[in-house]
Amino acid sequence: MYIVDEKNKQYRFGDSGPKYLMKGPRMNFALVRFMPGQDFHAHYHKIMEENFYILEGTVIIVVDNVAHTLIPGQFIHIEPYEVHYVINRSSSPVRMVSSLAPFQEDDKIEVDNPQV
Repeated sequence: MYIVDEKNKQYRFGDSGPKYLMKGPRMNFALVRFMPGQDFHAHYHKIMEENFYILEGTVIIVVDNVAHTLIPGQFIHIEPYEVHYVINRSSSPVRMVSSLAPFQEDDKIEVDNPQV
């Protein structure tokens, strides 16, 4: 058992990206923030399943070339081998929770971003 205070962790890109509260040994758990216009590279996982729960803002999550617009309170589950891509096209920041399991150190395969 352990307790993590979000204030003691940093976003990967300063004010945005994932902020991992836990990384392994069995799952990853992160708070994610995307500023207006930000995105991340399309990718898939061979083993890990990925989940996003939207806390604030409106975000587009593309899964296998289908764009899904999600709002606060919505959850999306992404299976292994489903190519996914996240973009914030709104004028305000997006905050969401992300979890990946089962944890694998090198299970991210990047691909070209879809045209959405």
